[in-house]
Amino acid sequence: MIKNILCFGDSNTWGLNPQTGKRFSATVRWPAKLAVKLGANFTIIEAGQPNRALVNNPPFAGELSGVTYLQSYLNELKIDLIIIDLGTNDLKNRFSLNAHDIAAGLTALIDSILNFYEQSNAPGSPKILILSPAHVREVGSYAGVYKGAEQKVVQLAAAFENVASIKQCSFYDLARIVSVSNEDGVHLDEKQHQKISDALEAIIREF
Repeated sequence: MIKNILCFGDSNTWGLNPQTGKRFSATVRWPAKLAVKLGANFTIIEAGQPNRALVNNPPFAGELSGVTYLQSYLNELKIDLIIIDLGTNDLKNRFSLNAHDIAAGLTALIDSILNFYEQSNAPGSPKILILSPAHVREVGSYAGVYKGAEQKVVQLAAAFENVASIKQCSFYDLARIVSVSNEDGVHLDEKQHQKISDALEAIIREF
């Protein structure tokens, strides 16, 4: 039976190239690379969206916010695993959020997913894998946007891992294996996408 894996994230899931600002090809993006690695028994659904956040969703609302965006997938497919790769955009200076605030947004998203399955006729509830993001750096054109983020991001892993423990989800800290680009301090280059796909393949095989 084919397993469906939904990758729900921001621009680093979408595959933004820090050098060009455009999208990496499917040969580079970590979800697409993961699909190749896992083979024909798995379907990877890429649901990355630049600027998506856990607590705030500007400039997005309605169908692009939180679980509302996911409902069409959850209704139509039996999703076996949801990979949540969010948190970076919540670190923007204008939001003034701390790690606890961002983790609360993660909890709300997970609760909304679980509630959806409790209240609908969708197939059985999927497993959830929470990814804590790579450590942003205050360099380049995003330095002002992410002022103060370097200190806050290091606290996210513990906060997200605590959410994972409470909600009985799996957890992996991407900062263990990847680093952001020197160009903008936020996005990942081709080598980092490769590292993520390698790590997630191993985790998924264990499932």
